[in-house]
Amino acid sequence: MSFADARHWVFDMDGTLTIAVHDFAAIRRALDIPPEEDILEHLARLPAAEAAPKRAWLLEHERELAYAARPAGGARELLHALRARGCRLGLLTRNARELALVTLAAVGMGDCFAEGDVLGRDEAPPKPDPGGLLKLADCWAVPASELVMVGDYRFDLQCARAAGARGVLVNSPDNPWPDLTDLHAEDCAALLRQLQANW
Repeated sequence: MSFADARHWVFDMDGTLTIAVHDFAAIRRALDIPPEEDILEHLARLPAAEAAPKRAWLLEHERELAYAARPAGGARELLHALRARGCRLGLLTRNARELALVTLAAVGMGDCFAEGDVLGRDEAPPKPDPGGLLKLADCWAVPASELVMVGDYRFDLQCARAAGARGVLVNSPDNPWPDLTDLHAEDCAALLRQLQANW
């Protein structure tokens, strides 16, 4: 099946549908996490009493970013074009679901996703684990091979590969992960143009 014929699309949020604003180095410093460690994995390994205040700090920090979110170039147009073609759209983010909904409303994309099709870090294992994609495939009653995962980082591509879905890299002028990428577009607007050329 070509990308133009795909009917089930799953998007990352931060840096894909929105302009990336997270300063992960600063977050690690604030939470006393070593520079080379993944934030969510680090917090998951901590004792509950130690992790709780750090999770609370992270949630409030991300809440401030959510209300100030700005859409990535071409993202709204891409989502609306896919919706107009009758595609099912999902969102899989390492952010909290409640903040994903705030962010989507702030950037004018809240109408593009059914609320149940928005999965955050508490509804599914964080990417690159494929659990979120497999959950959406099951919910939509389609094989994971019919899903397209669109993101801006290798975790999105690794998640797609592990689930048996196809991975699309956007918002990157070059492609540092060609072995994981099934399609590369400079941004969401460029991806839409590629799809429209075959619709």
